[in-house]
Amino acid sequence: MQSTLSHPGPSAADLKVLFAASEAAPLIKTGGLADVAGSLPPSLRRLGADVRLILPAYPEAVQAAIPIKPLAAIKVWGADEPVRLLEGRLGEDLPLYLVDAPGRFNRHGNPYVDAHGKDWRDNPLRFGAFCHAIVAVAMDRAGLQWQPEVVHCNDWQTGLVPALLAEEWNRPATVFTIHNLAYQGLFDRRCFNDLHLPNRLWSPFGLEFHRQLSFIKGGLAFADWLTTVSPTYAEEIQAPSHGFGLEGLLQHRSKRLAGVLNGVDYAVWDPSRDPHLPTHFDRDSLADKGAVKAALQRRLGLLEAPDALLFGNISRLVEQKGVDLILEVLERLMAVPNTQLAVLGSGDPVLEEAMRAAAKRHPGRVAAEIGYDDPLAHLIEGGADAFLMPSRFEPCGLNQIYSLRYGTVPIVHATGGLADTVIDNTPARQLTGAATGFVFHEPTPQALWGAIERAIDYYHRPGPFWQKLAQAGMAQDFSWNKSATRYLEIYREAEENPAHHPLG
Repeated sequence: MQSTLSHPGPSAADLKVLFAASEAAPLIKTGGLADVAGSLPPSLRRLGADVRLILPAYPEAVQAAIPIKPLAAIKVWGADEPVRLLEGRLGEDLPLYLVDAPGRFNRHGNPYVDAHGKDWRDNPLRFGAFCHAIVAVAMDRAGLQWQPEVVHCNDWQTGLVPALLAEEWNRPATVFTIHNLAYQGLFDRRCFNDLHLPNRLWSPFGLEFHRQLSFIKGGLAFADWLTTVSPTYAEEIQAPSHGFGLEGLLQHRSKRLAGVLNGVDYAVWDPSRDPHLPTHFDRDSLADKGAVKAALQRRLGLLEAPDALLFGNISRLVEQKGVDLILEVLERLMAVPNTQLAVLGSGDPVLEEAMRAAAKRHPGRVAAEIGYDDPLAHLIEGGADAFLMPSRFEPCGLNQIYSLRYGTVPIVHATGGLADTVIDNTPARQLTGAATGFVFHEPTPQALWGAIERAIDYYHRPGPFWQKLAQAGMAQDFSWNKSATRYLEIYREAEENPAHHPLG
Protein backbone atom coordinates (compact mmCIF):
# COMPACT_ATOMS: atom_id res chain seq x y z
CA MET A 1 0.00 0.00 0.00
CA GLN A 2 1.30 3.43 -0.93
CA SER A 3 2.48 5.55 1.95
CA THR A 4 1.06 8.80 3.24
CA LEU A 5 2.99 11.58 4.92
CA SER A 6 2.10 13.06 8.27
CA HIS A 7 3.87 16.42 7.82
CA PRO A 8 1.27 19.13 7.19
CA GLY A 9 3.13 20.90 4.42
CA PRO A 10 6.56 21.61 2.91
CA SER A 11 8.84 24.49 3.78
CA ALA A 12 11.88 25.16 1.66
CA ALA A 13 13.32 27.98 3.75
CA ASP A 14 17.01 27.30 4.38
CA LEU A 15 16.62 23.59 3.56
CA LYS A 16 20.01 22.33 2.38
CA VAL A 17 19.86 19.40 -0.07
CA LEU A 18 22.67 17.46 -1.76
CA PHE A 19 21.22 15.81 -4.87
CA ALA A 20 23.39 12.88 -6.00
CA ALA A 21 23.07 11.23 -9.41
CA SER A 22 25.23 9.48 -11.98
CA GLU A 23 23.94 11.61 -14.88
CA ALA A 24 22.09 14.88 -15.43
CA ALA A 25 20.84 16.59 -18.58
CA PRO A 26 22.17 18.44 -20.42
CA LEU A 27 25.64 17.54 -19.09
CA ILE A 28 25.40 13.81 -19.79
CA LYS A 29 22.38 11.64 -20.50
CA THR A 30 21.50 8.01 -21.14
CA GLY A 31 17.91 7.99 -19.90
CA GLY A 32 15.17 9.45 -17.75
CA LEU A 33 17.37 9.76 -14.66
CA ALA A 34 19.30 12.51 -16.42
CA ASP A 35 16.11 14.42 -17.16
CA VAL A 36 15.07 14.23 -13.51
CA ALA A 37 18.50 15.21 -12.17
CA GLY A 38 18.65 18.12 -14.60
CA SER A 39 15.15 19.39 -13.83
CA LEU A 40 14.14 18.56 -10.25
CA PRO A 41 17.03 20.34 -8.44
CA PRO A 42 16.43 23.65 -10.26
CA SER A 43 12.72 23.32 -9.48
CA LEU A 44 13.50 22.77 -5.80
CA ARG A 45 15.82 25.76 -5.87
CA ARG A 46 13.06 27.94 -7.34
CA LEU A 47 10.95 26.94 -4.32
CA GLY A 48 13.67 28.30 -2.05
CA ALA A 49 15.78 25.25 -1.14
CA ASP A 50 19.59 25.40 -1.14
CA VAL A 51 20.14 22.49 -3.54
CA ARG A 52 23.50 21.38 -4.88
CA LEU A 53 23.98 18.67 -7.49
CA ILE A 54 26.87 16.18 -7.35
CA LEU A 55 27.96 14.07 -10.34
CA PRO A 56 31.03 12.14 -11.49
CA ALA A 57 33.43 14.29 -13.51
CA TYR A 58 32.94 12.62 -16.89
CA PRO A 59 34.79 14.52 -19.66
CA GLU A 60 31.50 15.57 -21.27
CA ALA A 61 30.16 16.88 -17.97
CA VAL A 62 33.33 18.83 -17.23
CA GLN A 63 33.29 20.40 -20.70
CA ALA A 64 29.61 21.32 -20.45
CA ALA A 65 30.01 22.82 -16.98
CA ILE A 66 32.88 25.18 -17.86
CA PRO A 67 33.85 27.47 -16.20
CA ILE A 68 34.79 25.23 -13.30
CA LYS A 69 37.19 25.58 -10.42
CA PRO A 70 38.78 23.12 -8.00
CA LEU A 71 37.38 23.22 -4.47
CA ALA A 72 39.06 20.44 -2.49
CA ALA A 73 41.01 17.21 -2.60
CA ILE A 74 39.61 14.25 -0.68
CA LYS A 75 40.86 10.73 -0.16
CA VAL A 76 38.23 8.11 -0.88
CA TRP A 77 38.28 4.33 -1.04
CA GLY A 78 38.02 2.97 -4.58
CA ALA A 79 40.12 5.72 -6.16
CA ASP A 80 43.79 5.24 -6.98
CA GLU A 81 44.64 8.88 -6.34
CA PRO A 82 43.24 11.79 -4.31
CA VAL A 83 39.90 12.86 -5.68
CA ARG A 84 39.37 16.49 -6.60
CA LEU A 85 36.06 18.14 -6.08
CA LEU A 86 35.34 20.62 -8.87
CA GLU A 87 32.67 23.33 -8.80
CA GLY A 88 30.61 24.54 -11.70
CA ARG A 89 27.03 25.51 -12.49
CA LEU A 90 24.07 23.78 -14.07
CA GLY A 91 22.15 26.49 -15.83
CA GLU A 92 22.45 29.93 -14.32
CA ASP A 93 22.42 29.32 -10.59
CA LEU A 94 22.42 25.63 -9.55
CA PRO A 95 25.73 24.78 -7.82
CA LEU A 96 27.32 21.69 -9.31
CA TYR A 97 30.00 19.49 -7.74
CA LEU A 98 31.97 17.15 -10.00
CA VAL A 99 33.88 14.24 -8.42
CA ASP A 100 37.13 14.17 -10.38
CA ALA A 101 38.74 10.73 -10.14
CA PRO A 102 40.47 10.51 -13.55
CA GLY A 103 41.31 6.81 -13.31
CA ARG A 104 37.62 6.05 -12.84
CA PHE A 105 35.69 8.68 -14.78
CA ASN A 106 37.94 10.18 -17.46
CA ARG A 107 36.29 8.12 -20.20
CA HIS A 108 34.32 9.49 -23.11
CA GLY A 109 30.95 8.12 -24.18
CA ASN A 110 28.41 6.16 -22.20
CA PRO A 111 29.11 6.49 -18.47
CA TYR A 112 28.34 2.84 -17.71
CA VAL A 113 29.48 0.75 -20.68
CA ASP A 114 32.41 0.61 -23.08
CA ALA A 115 32.34 1.05 -26.85
CA HIS A 116 31.16 -2.56 -27.24
CA GLY A 117 28.20 -2.08 -24.94
CA LYS A 118 29.76 -4.08 -22.10
CA ASP A 119 29.70 -2.83 -18.51
CA TRP A 120 33.00 -1.31 -17.42
CA ARG A 121 34.65 -4.02 -15.33
CA ASP A 122 35.55 -1.55 -12.60
CA ASN A 123 32.04 -0.12 -12.25
CA PRO A 124 31.79 -1.16 -8.58
CA LEU A 125 35.03 0.70 -7.82
CA ARG A 126 34.00 3.68 -9.96
CA PHE A 127 30.64 4.21 -8.30
CA GLY A 128 31.89 3.03 -4.94
CA ALA A 129 34.41 5.87 -5.05
CA PHE A 130 31.64 8.23 -6.10
CA CYS A 131 29.54 7.14 -3.10
CA HIS A 132 32.44 7.65 -0.68
CA ALA A 133 32.95 11.15 -2.13
CA ILE A 134 29.25 11.96 -1.66
CA VAL A 135 29.52 10.88 1.97
CA ALA A 136 32.55 13.13 2.46
CA VAL A 137 30.57 16.12 1.19
CA ALA A 138 27.46 15.10 3.14
CA MET A 139 29.46 14.94 6.39
CA ASP A 140 31.26 18.24 5.66
CA ARG A 141 34.64 16.51 5.36
CA ALA A 142 35.49 18.12 2.03
CA GLY A 143 36.29 21.54 3.45
CA LEU A 144 33.23 23.24 1.96
CA GLN A 145 31.85 24.57 5.24
CA TRP A 146 28.46 23.36 4.08
CA GLN A 147 26.53 20.31 5.26
CA PRO A 148 23.21 19.25 3.77
CA GLU A 149 20.21 18.41 5.88
CA VAL A 150 19.04 15.92 3.24
CA VAL A 151 20.96 13.78 0.76
CA HIS A 152 18.78 12.69 -2.16
CA CYS A 153 20.27 9.65 -3.91
CA ASN A 154 19.16 8.12 -7.20
CA ASP A 155 19.46 4.55 -8.48
CA TRP A 156 22.11 1.96 -7.75
CA GLN A 157 25.11 4.12 -8.60
CA THR A 158 24.47 6.10 -5.40
CA GLY A 159 22.95 3.25 -3.39
CA LEU A 160 25.84 2.84 -0.96
CA VAL A 161 25.42 6.38 0.35
CA PRO A 162 22.41 5.78 2.66
CA ALA A 163 24.12 2.67 4.05
CA LEU A 164 27.37 4.50 4.75
CA LEU A 165 25.60 7.51 6.23
CA ALA A 166 23.55 5.24 8.49
CA GLU A 167 26.85 4.45 10.25
CA GLU A 168 27.30 8.15 11.16
CA TRP A 169 25.85 9.56 14.39
CA ASN A 170 25.27 13.13 13.13
CA ARG A 171 24.25 12.29 9.60
CA PRO A 172 21.84 14.16 7.32
CA ALA A 173 18.53 12.56 6.36
CA THR A 174 18.53 10.36 3.27
CA VAL A 175 16.01 9.88 0.46
CA PHE A 176 16.52 7.26 -2.22
CA THR A 177 14.68 7.30 -5.55
CA ILE A 178 14.21 4.16 -7.65
CA HIS A 179 14.13 5.08 -11.32
CA ASN A 180 14.28 1.50 -12.60
CA LEU A 181 14.49 -1.46 -10.23
CA ALA A 182 15.72 -3.73 -13.02
CA TYR A 183 19.18 -2.18 -12.66
CA GLN A 184 20.52 -3.10 -9.21
CA GLY A 185 24.32 -2.85 -9.22
CA LEU A 186 25.08 -6.49 -8.37
CA PHE A 187 28.73 -7.50 -7.90
CA ASP A 188 30.65 -10.32 -6.24
CA ARG A 189 31.80 -10.42 -2.61
CA ARG A 190 35.33 -9.38 -3.54
CA CYS A 191 34.00 -5.95 -4.54
CA PHE A 192 32.58 -5.54 -1.04
CA ASN A 193 36.08 -6.07 0.37
CA ASP A 194 37.73 -3.83 -2.22
CA LEU A 195 35.43 -0.96 -1.26
CA HIS A 196 36.39 -1.24 2.42
CA LEU A 197 32.79 -1.30 3.52
CA PRO A 198 32.00 -1.97 7.19
CA ASN A 199 31.91 -5.72 7.74
CA ARG A 200 28.55 -5.69 9.43
CA LEU A 201 26.93 -4.39 6.23
CA TRP A 202 27.53 -7.85 4.71
CA SER A 203 24.21 -9.22 5.88
CA PRO A 204 20.86 -10.21 4.30
CA PHE A 205 19.52 -7.21 6.22
CA GLY A 206 22.27 -5.03 4.74
CA LEU A 207 24.00 -5.08 1.37
CA GLU A 208 24.17 -8.83 0.73
CA PHE A 209 21.73 -10.19 -1.86
CA HIS A 210 22.03 -13.89 -2.70
CA ARG A 211 25.75 -13.82 -1.86
CA GLN A 212 26.37 -10.75 -3.99
CA LEU A 213 26.96 -7.12 -3.14
CA SER A 214 23.85 -5.13 -4.05
CA PHE A 215 24.37 -1.38 -4.36
CA ILE A 216 20.66 -0.71 -4.66
CA LYS A 217 19.93 -2.46 -1.37
CA GLY A 218 21.96 0.22 0.34
CA GLY A 219 19.27 2.67 -0.64
CA LEU A 220 16.28 0.39 -0.22
CA ALA A 221 17.23 -0.87 3.25
CA PHE A 222 18.88 2.19 4.81
CA ALA A 223 17.33 5.39 3.39
CA ASP A 224 14.93 7.29 5.62
CA TRP A 225 12.47 7.55 2.77
CA LEU A 226 12.11 5.73 -0.55
CA THR A 227 10.47 7.18 -3.59
CA THR A 228 9.89 6.02 -7.09
CA VAL A 229 8.84 7.87 -10.19
CA SER A 230 5.11 7.15 -10.39
CA PRO A 231 2.37 6.01 -7.99
CA THR A 232 1.56 2.91 -10.03
CA TYR A 233 5.21 1.82 -10.17
CA ALA A 234 5.40 2.18 -6.38
CA GLU A 235 2.67 -0.46 -6.18
CA GLU A 236 4.08 -2.67 -8.94
CA ILE A 237 7.54 -3.07 -7.43
CA GLN A 238 6.02 -4.59 -4.30
CA ALA A 239 4.87 -7.59 -6.37
CA PRO A 240 7.04 -10.44 -7.73
CA SER A 241 6.24 -9.47 -11.33
CA HIS A 242 8.16 -6.18 -10.97
CA GLY A 243 10.13 -6.57 -7.75
CA PHE A 244 13.15 -8.48 -9.13
CA GLY A 245 13.52 -10.37 -5.87
CA LEU A 246 13.35 -7.22 -3.74
CA GLU A 247 9.58 -7.08 -3.38
CA GLY A 248 9.72 -8.44 0.18
CA LEU A 249 12.04 -5.64 1.31
CA LEU A 250 9.87 -3.06 -0.42
CA GLN A 251 6.72 -4.45 1.19
CA HIS A 252 8.51 -4.25 4.55
CA ARG A 253 9.31 -0.57 3.91
CA SER A 254 6.02 0.31 2.23
CA LYS A 255 5.11 2.88 4.90
CA ARG A 256 8.20 4.84 3.83
CA LEU A 257 7.70 4.40 0.09
CA ALA A 258 6.04 7.10 -2.00
CA GLY A 259 5.35 7.27 -5.73
CA VAL A 260 6.02 10.79 -7.04
CA LEU A 261 5.32 11.25 -10.70
CA ASN A 262 8.21 12.75 -12.64
CA GLY A 263 7.67 16.19 -14.03
CA VAL A 264 8.59 17.66 -17.39
CA ASP A 265 10.60 20.75 -18.15
CA TYR A 266 8.25 22.70 -20.39
CA ALA A 267 10.98 25.23 -21.03
CA VAL A 268 12.56 22.48 -23.14
CA TRP A 269 9.50 20.54 -24.31
CA ASP A 270 6.94 23.04 -25.58
CA PRO A 271 5.84 23.16 -29.24
CA SER A 272 5.01 26.85 -28.97
CA ARG A 273 8.71 27.73 -28.63
CA ASP A 274 10.73 24.59 -29.42
CA PRO A 275 13.80 25.72 -31.42
CA HIS A 276 14.02 22.30 -33.10
CA LEU A 277 10.65 22.72 -34.85
CA PRO A 278 10.36 24.59 -38.16
CA THR A 279 6.94 25.93 -37.14
CA HIS A 280 5.55 26.55 -33.69
CA PHE A 281 2.04 25.66 -32.58
CA ASP A 282 -0.15 25.31 -29.49
CA ARG A 283 -3.66 24.09 -28.64
CA ASP A 284 -5.25 26.98 -30.50
CA SER A 285 -3.08 26.63 -33.60
CA LEU A 286 -2.90 22.84 -33.86
CA ALA A 287 -3.34 23.00 -37.64
CA ASP A 288 0.23 24.35 -37.85
CA LYS A 289 1.43 20.94 -36.66
CA GLY A 290 1.00 19.85 -40.29
CA ALA A 291 4.07 21.85 -41.33
CA VAL A 292 6.13 20.05 -38.69
CA LYS A 293 4.81 16.69 -39.93
CA ALA A 294 5.89 17.57 -43.47
CA ALA A 295 9.35 18.54 -42.23
CA LEU A 296 9.64 15.24 -40.37
CA GLN A 297 8.63 13.28 -43.45
CA ARG A 298 11.25 15.09 -45.52
CA ARG A 299 13.93 14.62 -42.85
CA LEU A 300 13.38 10.86 -42.70
CA GLY A 301 12.66 10.21 -46.38
CA LEU A 302 9.01 9.33 -45.79
CA LEU A 303 6.39 10.09 -48.40
CA GLU A 304 5.14 13.63 -47.92
CA ALA A 305 1.52 12.72 -47.38
CA PRO A 306 -0.36 15.14 -45.11
CA ASP A 307 -3.22 12.69 -44.60
CA ALA A 308 -1.01 9.72 -43.65
CA LEU A 309 -1.34 8.52 -40.07
CA LEU A 310 2.25 8.86 -38.87
CA PHE A 311 3.25 6.85 -35.78
CA GLY A 312 6.39 7.75 -33.84
CA ASN A 313 8.56 5.81 -31.42
CA ILE A 314 11.61 7.08 -29.51
CA SER A 315 13.14 4.60 -27.07
CA ARG A 316 15.91 2.25 -26.19
CA LEU A 317 15.50 -0.66 -28.60
CA VAL A 318 15.17 -3.31 -25.92
CA GLU A 319 12.52 -5.81 -24.89
CA GLN A 320 11.48 -3.79 -21.84
CA LYS A 321 10.30 -1.02 -24.16
CA GLY A 322 8.13 -3.42 -26.18
CA VAL A 323 10.02 -2.76 -29.40
CA ASP A 324 9.59 -6.42 -30.34
CA LEU A 325 5.82 -5.93 -30.01
CA ILE A 326 5.98 -3.10 -32.55
CA LEU A 327 7.92 -5.35 -34.90
CA GLU A 328 5.32 -8.10 -34.43
CA VAL A 329 2.50 -5.84 -35.65
CA LEU A 330 4.48 -3.84 -38.20
CA GLU A 331 3.38 -5.80 -41.26
CA ARG A 332 -0.26 -5.53 -40.21
CA LEU A 333 0.26 -1.80 -39.82
CA MET A 334 1.80 -1.56 -43.28
CA ALA A 335 -1.18 -3.46 -44.70
CA VAL A 336 -3.32 -0.46 -43.73
CA PRO A 337 -3.12 2.14 -46.50
CA ASN A 338 -1.61 5.54 -45.73
CA THR A 339 0.18 4.66 -42.50
CA GLN A 340 3.78 5.50 -41.63
CA LEU A 341 6.24 4.76 -38.81
CA ALA A 342 9.23 6.80 -37.60
CA VAL A 343 11.61 5.16 -35.09
CA LEU A 344 14.58 6.68 -33.25
CA GLY A 345 16.70 4.72 -30.80
CA SER A 346 19.43 2.21 -30.16
CA GLY A 347 19.93 -0.85 -27.99
CA ASP A 348 19.76 -4.55 -28.73
CA PRO A 349 21.69 -5.17 -31.99
CA VAL A 350 19.08 -7.74 -33.05
CA LEU A 351 16.25 -5.25 -32.67
CA GLU A 352 18.31 -2.51 -34.32
CA GLU A 353 18.84 -4.72 -37.37
CA ALA A 354 15.17 -5.72 -37.43
CA MET A 355 14.18 -2.04 -37.55
CA ARG A 356 16.67 -1.35 -40.33
CA ALA A 357 15.29 -4.31 -42.28
CA ALA A 358 11.72 -3.06 -41.83
CA ALA A 359 12.72 0.34 -43.24
CA LYS A 360 14.29 -1.36 -46.26
CA ARG A 361 11.14 -3.44 -46.86
CA HIS A 362 8.90 -0.36 -46.68
CA PRO A 363 10.78 2.60 -48.16
CA GLY A 364 8.91 5.85 -47.79
CA ARG A 365 6.66 4.41 -45.10
CA VAL A 366 9.04 3.19 -42.37
CA ALA A 367 12.12 5.13 -41.20
CA ALA A 368 14.55 3.89 -38.57
CA GLU A 369 17.31 6.12 -37.24
CA ILE A 370 19.66 4.08 -35.04
CA GLY A 371 21.28 6.20 -32.32
CA TYR A 372 20.08 9.27 -30.48
CA ASP A 373 19.56 12.68 -32.03
CA ASP A 374 17.95 15.26 -29.74
CA PRO A 375 16.73 17.64 -32.48
CA LEU A 376 15.21 14.67 -34.33
CA ALA A 377 13.53 13.50 -31.11
CA HIS A 378 11.83 16.89 -30.85
CA LEU A 379 10.86 16.74 -34.52
CA ILE A 380 9.28 13.29 -34.09
CA GLU A 381 7.34 14.47 -31.04
CA GLY A 382 6.16 17.50 -32.96
CA GLY A 383 5.47 15.88 -36.33
CA ALA A 384 3.99 12.46 -35.55
CA ASP A 385 0.24 12.02 -35.18
CA ALA A 386 0.47 9.20 -32.63
CA PHE A 387 3.21 7.87 -30.37
CA LEU A 388 3.74 4.15 -29.71
CA MET A 389 4.93 3.30 -26.20
CA PRO A 390 4.15 -0.40 -25.54
CA SER A 391 6.63 -0.86 -22.67
CA ARG A 392 6.34 -4.08 -20.70
CA PHE A 393 7.11 -2.00 -17.63
CA GLU A 394 7.82 1.71 -17.39
CA PRO A 395 8.61 3.28 -14.01
CA CYS A 396 7.49 6.68 -15.25
CA GLY A 397 8.23 7.38 -18.88
CA LEU A 398 8.62 10.86 -20.26
CA ASN A 399 7.98 10.55 -23.97
CA GLN A 400 4.27 9.96 -23.45
CA ILE A 401 4.17 13.22 -21.45
CA TYR A 402 6.11 15.05 -24.16
CA SER A 403 3.69 13.58 -26.72
CA LEU A 404 0.67 14.89 -24.84
CA ARG A 405 2.04 18.44 -24.91
CA TYR A 406 2.90 18.16 -28.63
CA GLY A 407 -0.57 16.94 -29.66
CA THR A 408 0.86 13.54 -30.56
CA VAL A 409 -1.67 11.07 -29.22
CA PRO A 410 0.04 8.36 -27.10
CA ILE A 411 -0.74 4.65 -27.41
CA VAL A 412 0.53 2.98 -24.23
CA HIS A 413 0.52 -0.19 -22.16
CA ALA A 414 -1.16 0.35 -18.78
CA THR A 415 1.91 0.06 -16.58
CA GLY A 416 3.81 2.37 -14.23
CA GLY A 417 3.78 6.01 -15.18
CA LEU A 418 2.07 5.27 -18.48
CA ALA A 419 -1.02 4.21 -16.55
CA ASP A 420 -0.78 7.36 -14.41
CA THR A 421 -0.52 9.87 -17.26
CA VAL A 422 -2.61 8.65 -20.23
CA ILE A 423 -6.43 8.44 -20.05
CA ASP A 424 -7.95 5.83 -22.36
CA ASN A 425 -10.24 7.01 -25.15
CA THR A 426 -13.32 5.05 -24.13
CA PRO A 427 -16.78 6.00 -25.48
CA ALA A 428 -17.76 7.49 -22.12
CA ARG A 429 -14.63 9.65 -21.98
CA GLN A 430 -15.14 10.72 -25.57
CA LEU A 431 -18.40 12.28 -24.47
CA THR A 432 -16.82 14.14 -21.55
CA GLY A 433 -13.60 15.11 -23.34
CA ALA A 434 -11.47 13.49 -20.60
CA ALA A 435 -9.59 11.06 -22.84
CA THR A 436 -6.01 11.78 -23.90
CA GLY A 437 -4.83 8.59 -25.65
CA PHE A 438 -5.25 4.86 -26.19
CA VAL A 439 -4.42 2.33 -23.46
CA PHE A 440 -4.09 -1.46 -23.65
CA HIS A 441 -3.72 -3.82 -20.73
CA GLU A 442 -1.62 -6.82 -21.75
CA PRO A 443 1.93 -6.57 -23.20
CA THR A 444 1.09 -8.71 -26.24
CA PRO A 445 1.07 -8.03 -30.00
CA GLN A 446 -2.67 -8.67 -30.06
CA ALA A 447 -3.42 -6.09 -27.37
CA LEU A 448 -1.11 -3.52 -28.96
CA TRP A 449 -2.74 -4.08 -32.34
CA GLY A 450 -6.18 -3.64 -30.81
CA ALA A 451 -5.17 -0.20 -29.50
CA ILE A 452 -3.61 0.74 -32.84
CA GLU A 453 -6.80 -0.32 -34.66
CA ARG A 454 -8.85 1.88 -32.35
CA ALA A 455 -6.51 4.78 -33.08
CA ILE A 456 -6.70 4.24 -36.84
CA ASP A 457 -10.49 4.15 -36.72
CA TYR A 458 -10.65 7.30 -34.61
CA TYR A 459 -8.17 9.17 -36.81
CA HIS A 460 -10.29 8.57 -39.90
CA ARG A 461 -13.63 9.55 -38.36
CA PRO A 462 -15.07 12.58 -40.10
CA GLY A 463 -15.11 15.67 -37.96
CA PRO A 464 -12.74 17.17 -35.38
CA PHE A 465 -12.58 14.07 -33.15
CA TRP A 466 -8.83 13.47 -33.44
CA GLN A 467 -8.07 17.16 -33.07
CA LYS A 468 -10.11 17.37 -29.84
CA LEU A 469 -8.36 14.27 -28.46
CA ALA A 470 -4.95 15.83 -29.19
CA GLN A 471 -6.02 19.15 -27.65
CA ALA A 472 -7.18 17.39 -24.48
CA GLY A 473 -3.69 15.95 -24.12
CA MET A 474 -2.09 19.34 -24.72
CA ALA A 475 -4.13 20.78 -21.83
CA GLN A 476 -2.54 18.41 -19.30
CA ASP A 477 0.00 19.89 -16.88
CA PHE A 478 2.90 17.67 -15.77
CA SER A 479 5.30 20.46 -14.84
CA TRP A 480 7.82 19.94 -12.04
CA ASN A 481 6.31 22.35 -9.53
CA LYS A 482 3.80 19.89 -8.06
CA SER A 483 6.35 17.08 -7.84
CA ALA A 484 9.03 19.34 -6.36
CA THR A 485 6.59 20.49 -3.68
CA ARG A 486 5.87 16.85 -2.86
CA TYR A 487 9.61 16.17 -2.52
CA LEU A 488 9.98 19.04 -0.06
CA GLU A 489 7.32 17.39 2.05
CA ILE A 490 9.18 14.08 1.91
CA TYR A 491 12.48 15.75 2.83
CA ARG A 492 10.95 17.26 5.95
CA GLU A 493 9.41 13.95 6.95
CA ALA A 494 12.77 12.21 6.47
CA GLU A 495 14.41 14.81 8.71
CA GLU A 496 11.82 14.68 11.44
CA ASN A 497 11.23 10.93 11.40
CA PRO A 498 14.52 9.14 10.58
CA ALA A 499 14.45 5.40 9.96
CA HIS A 500 15.93 2.89 12.38
CA HIS A 501 19.19 1.29 11.29
CA PRO A 502 18.14 -2.14 9.92
CA LEU A 503 21.17 -3.78 11.58
CA GLY A 504 20.52 -2.19 14.99
